[in-house]
Amino acid sequence: MLVIGGCAHQQSPLAPAGDQAVALHQLLILMFIVSGLLYASVLVGLCWSVLRGKAAAARKINVAQEPSIGKGLWGAATVITLALTALILASFLADRALFSTRAQPAMLVRITAHQWWWRIEYQDAATGKWIETANELHLPVSRTTRVLVRTSDVIHSFWVPNVAGKIDMVPGRPNQLDLTPRRLGWYRGQCAEYCGAQHAHMALDVRIEDARSFDSWLARQAAPAQLGSLQSLPGAPVFDAHCASCHVIRGTSAKGKAGPDLTHIAGRRSIAAGTLPMTRGGLQGWIVQPQALKPGTMMPASGLSASRADAVADYLAGLK
Repeated sequence: MLVIGGCAHQQSPLAPAGDQAVALHQLLILMFIVSGLLYASVLVGLCWSVLRGKAAAARKINVAQEPSIGKGLWGAATVITLALTALILASFLADRALFSTRAQPAMLVRITAHQWWWRIEYQDAATGKWIETANELHLPVSRTTRVLVRTSDVIHSFWVPNVAGKIDMVPGRPNQLDLTPRRLGWYRGQCAEYCGAQHAHMALDVRIEDARSFDSWLARQAAPAQLGSLQSLPGAPVFDAHCASCHVIRGTSAKGKAGPDLTHIAGRRSIAAGTLPMTRGGLQGWIVQPQALKPGTMMPASGLSASRADAVADYLAGLK
């Protein structure tokens, strides 16, 4: 129980928060029970055979010729067969549960894995257009979301253990996974397939919220950046000159697609796929020298002075 309690957190299959995770959790518990009973049976049989063997040796009896030995072997074979059959049946039912929503309509979310961050796009059901964000997945509670996964480079694996099982993202082979969350809160996803030097720093913040909060959040994400007085900040032209070729800020001239969409970056919990918390200082440090914070990342050092990087961080910190 101490182990289960220690694992019941924001990134654990032992604390299911969605229908798919519940199906896998039930299968896991059954496997523990069946395996534990078989292991206990083996220990009991081993102890019995040792004691029986000593008793037979003392009486100078050939144990191998006793009828009880054959009956015991047949009994063990029967128990093992029944246990394996139960696990096969449970695995089949869990698999059916994972795909039980596939024929139902669902909200579409497209997630593209990059080394080492996540491009996330929501389809607007009314217009069919895609609303882009990055590194933070929001899901409405008690509503099925169909996640279409793909990769832009190497093999990755999408995994939010509290919500569902993992699914591989293989180059040239789009895949999909249904998520039906049932419990509000923040959870943590992670790339579950080694994908390079910064595999461990390819995390995903996942927010499960009520329908009204989700709709409000998605409407804000669909809107262009609310610039207002931000346009007059010294960091705005510096960003346009040095960063706009790689990043998008909708509502401005920044149209780059190589890196994450930064339209509402300050509204996220973290920077660089969970590498740093979202703070003004974190933004400045990432702008000045990303290679020192996440060695091997595809974002090059900006070459900006500390004062100009601070101005850009001030500008980005207002994009909520």
